[in-house]
Amino acid sequence: MKFFTVALVVLAAAPAAAFAPSTTVATGRVSSLCATADDESHGASRRDVISSVLSGASVAAAAALFPVGNRANADTYLAEPTEEFKESERQRMVFRKKQLQLKGEFVQIIARLTTESTTEDELIRDLVELRALVTTTGGLPLGIKKEELYKVIRGKKAKGFWPTNVEIAYQKFKSEVAYQQSPNTEKDLENPL
Repeated sequence: MKFFTVALVVLAAAPAAAFAPSTTVATGRVSSLCATADDESHGASRRDVISSVLSGASVAAAAALFPVGNRANADTYLAEPTEEFKESERQRMVFRKKQLQLKGEFVQIIARLTTESTTEDELIRDLVELRALVTTTGGLPLGIKKEELYKVIRGKKAKGFWPTNVEIAYQKFKSEVAYQQSPNTEKDLENPL
């Protein structure tokens, strides 16, 4: 885009006589309004006037397109952060700490589910705890991906013991995660239904 603009300015700055035929026809003086090559009394031909007007216009256009001395539009950088920025950084840190704490709780329950829980009641208890944690936090914390969590739980399911009631608790957990993670549901926190 810059090359095209520069090329356009260069072409506009070229003298207009460069595009006219090189041979001039010598004609006699027809009237005082006619400027010909023989007419030296008026000082300038139409071609000279047109070329000077075009070159002046091209210089003005170039000055408008490429301001050299105008540094008012230059980006300025702050030496110190503003108070609003410091407050937003503090809020981000609080959010990250809270998310790390929530992630730790999730990881503890998932580890217990995959390694320690062996009976139907223990498996159901862990899945119900995960579901309750998802409900209270409004979804999964940062750093825990839904698909990876499902893979870990399905890995436990594939190892063997997985009764029907545990599968029901797992499906309820999955539906709660889907509900909490869905951007299309408008959650009414005041309505218990």
